[in-house]
Amino acid sequence: MITYNEAIQYLESFIDYERIAAPYDPFGWKLDRVERLLESIGNPHKDLKVIHVAGTKGKGSTSAMIASVLREAGFKVGLYISPHLVTFRERITINGEMISRDQVCEMVERIKPNVKELLKQEDSIGKISFFDVYTALALLFFKLENVDFTVLEVGMGGRLDATNVVNPLISVITQISYDHIGALGNTLEAIAREKAGIIKDNGYVVTSPQEPEVLQVIKDTCAEKVAMLFEVGRDITYQKIMGRENLFNVSGILSKYENLHVSLLGDHQIINATTAIGALECLWFHGITIISPESIKNGLESVKWRARVEVIQQNPIIILDVAHNAASAKALRDTIEANFTYDKLILILEVSQHKDVKGMGQYLCPMADIFILTKMNNPRAMDPEEIKKELTELRNDFIITQDVKSAIDKARAIAGKDDLICVTGSLILAGEVMRVLDSDLHFDLSEDFDEPHFVIHSEGE
Repeated sequence: MITYNEAIQYLESFIDYERIAAPYDPFGWKLDRVERLLESIGNPHKDLKVIHVAGTKGKGSTSAMIASVLREAGFKVGLYISPHLVTFRERITINGEMISRDQVCEMVERIKPNVKELLKQEDSIGKISFFDVYTALALLFFKLENVDFTVLEVGMGGRLDATNVVNPLISVITQISYDHIGALGNTLEAIAREKAGIIKDNGYVVTSPQEPEVLQVIKDTCAEKVAMLFEVGRDITYQKIMGRENLFNVSGILSKYENLHVSLLGDHQIINATTAIGALECLWFHGITIISPESIKNGLESVKWRARVEVIQQNPIIILDVAHNAASAKALRDTIEANFTYDKLILILEVSQHKDVKGMGQYLCPMADIFILTKMNNPRAMDPEEIKKELTELRNDFIITQDVKSAIDKARAIAGKDDLICVTGSLILAGEVMRVLDSDLHFDLSEDFDEPHFVIHSEGE
């Protein structure tokens, strides 16, 4: 059998649209490749009970919440997410346990002959991407492991995403905002049309609160597909319990749930949790009626989702977050203001190319007492001098560093014990910070680092 590093090298040998940020081509991108690959390995996705989750922000958290509740209810649950922080294995988990190194090797060995045959057809079907292969590998693994449910997070968009080969029990659309502008579209309506592409004929759909023009696209798509739509804010409502951190009540489609608590910080996570509850309730329409209020309560309390306003150090506090657009930057600001007290806020920022830096800056620049820009070790990293130019209208007192370790060292040197350090901008950055701080903070992740490795990024949240 091949070694784990050989397996990773094989997987990363395919064209990587997460890394090179190729244009999202609505005419050239097709699902033919992944469909043919899946057909050659027995169409494993057709035997899976899938909950499919798309959106701009919150889709990863919502996917993790759904999986956590199903696990609490006694089911064996596969969760497929992208991108990853540290290791490819994070993308494929069952009941919270990552696919093992040996299992990665075994799955690569299983699919290599089929991929080899498909490569002969590239002239007619186009380049096979790493996401095509990753997705097929995950679906086959979940089938072989006989999971009860599979929760699939969309990589980018929805309509043309490799995960969109499934016929899900439930389609979930979390909040949609501007991101990947020029790739998915230049308007919210265009972006929404791509994400609403996961809605299937006669399906069940749950959506988080949306801007009016986005909601209209989702409604129109549901009408066209004769799909039943449930809206958070209309059919599923929530009420935050004032004075209590992330404690809330939900009035769902079928029942009421009181004194719920989600372990992830921020009011936006209450919205995500309510969306997850709506999706779980919709399983009732498929005859699945054994998910109790206790399972929902326990699943939300125990959910884990790294680098989402995550405190990774005390004295001074260091927060790690993956805000990568204006909407998520606002959510980060609001969460910090509601949950933390500090003398000074030292903010470290780095983003991927083609991101809405000015949109993020309108929320991040006023809140930071000291603002450090840095450079990630990734081909998609935006140069800190370019970030500075984008933000000059908002402030001009940036500290520039040329690598993540220097930025962390600088922030620690400046910070007093009552200060707050926040590192944000992308999942790529969060993964690199975890590497830099591994020996200091004992993340115990060193044996999971993939070599050779770039942390790769699609849409994140």
